[in-house]
Amino acid sequence: MMSSGYTSIDKQNLSGSVPAASGPDHVVNFADSNLQTFPPSETQGKISAVFRPPTDADDTFSKPAPGSSNQSQQPTGWMHAFTVGAYRPYFDVDTSDVLERIRDSLFPFKGSFTEKTSDNPDLYGPFWICTTLIFVAAAIGTFVTYLAHKLQNKDWDYDINLVTWSAGLFYGYVTLVPLGLYVILKYFSAPSGLVQLWCLYGYSLFVFIPASCLSVVPIEIFRWVIAGVAGFMSACFVALNLRTHIKSAGERWFLIVAGIFLLQLGLAVILKLYFFTITV
Repeated sequence: MMSSGYTSIDKQNLSGSVPAASGPDHVVNFADSNLQTFPPSETQGKISAVFRPPTDADDTFSKPAPGSSNQSQQPTGWMHAFTVGAYRPYFDVDTSDVLERIRDSLFPFKGSFTEKTSDNPDLYGPFWICTTLIFVAAAIGTFVTYLAHKLQNKDWDYDINLVTWSAGLFYGYVTLVPLGLYVILKYFSAPSGLVQLWCLYGYSLFVFIPASCLSVVPIEIFRWVIAGVAGFMSACFVALNLRTHIKSAGERWFLIVAGIFLLQLGLAVILKLYFFTITV
């Protein structure tokens, strides 16, 4: 047999060999290894540390400017009026606040709107009310004109100027009229907050949104009634909320309140004549 040519090796004298286990309780002990622990002790923590750019990287934009603090310095004085932060408090309202103020504008005879908003007048609601009214008035007015032409089988052309005139009318009214009233009240030594007036006039226009939607009904007398009711409610809302304050202006307070009331009625008349008077 070829197996007879193999040389027998003495396993007991073989260096580095592991003797066979003699029993289940036999424990084999290994000598400590001479290998280094990975990673080396001097690099502990560098692998898990926050990434840093190499020393030759350009970190000009990551460094603060010399002499600057962590927070950007806000301009002071009259320059503060041209910053976003100056108007942030006037948009600090939530949905419930806006809905409550809209609901108060639909009940004009309470006269408590200025008291509720004296500590936190907002411009968020007035802005979106005016913006919504602009597009609603232009869209409904266009649809009413289109419907009237089609019922009589006549050609109809879209008038893009309705949107332009609507924006000029409502944005201009809610901005310039309170500004003029602010100057008048200051002249009569009964000053009122300008933002408070903008807030009041802005919410007073909400009633014209449902009024514009109801003007779709193709009955002229019905449209006049809707415009009259909406104008009366809006005028009462503004006049009654300012009456108590304007009384301190002296004997001419009644003239000022009457002027405020008539201006609101005039806005309703302009809205009816320009947007909802159909000429075919």
